[in-house]
Amino acid sequence: MLLGSALSGLLCLLFFLASRRRLGTVSALAIAGFVWSLMVIACVTLIPAQGAPGVVSAEGRLTTCSWDIGGPAPQGFWIFQSGQRALNTVLFVPSGALLVVGAARWRAGWVLVPLGLVGLAVYSAAIEATQLALARLDRACDVTDFVDNVTGAALGVAIGVVLAVVLRPWRARSRRHH
Repeated sequence: MLLGSALSGLLCLLFFLASRRRLGTVSALAIAGFVWSLMVIACVTLIPAQGAPGVVSAEGRLTTCSWDIGGPAPQGFWIFQSGQRALNTVLFVPSGALLVVGAARWRAGWVLVPLGLVGLAVYSAAIEATQLALARLDRACDVTDFVDNVTGAALGVAIGVVLAVVLRPWRARSRRHH
């Protein structure tokens, strides 16, 4: 999990270095960070849990997602000793914030941000569907995770609006045109 996060971080760093002159430092860093946050989410949620069995019998496999808010998820997570609901929420906050800062450079940002938030919700749903389909991951598909992930993304968008006002990534665009 950590190796995957580190390798994807290096790739995103290369993207940042290659695009900062064209996009401006703030926008390039936000876009690279956004992509990296998505890769980290994939690493955290789609790599088998510690001690995963590797083989789950067809009879032992869940066939549907849990629709019980609070669901089958344990109270803690092996990396962070806090509630899994808090972890699921916090995991998506950087994506939401970086989405706004990255999109704020363009006039179409007011359309890109809501579409990006929907995209993050679809990403969360795809992760849950993958966890259901691949029993080997020893992960549970849970509607609570989806709700927490989307809540985190929405909180991140709110934080991103404040950051965009402070960082003003559109300045790189206006300086280049003058």
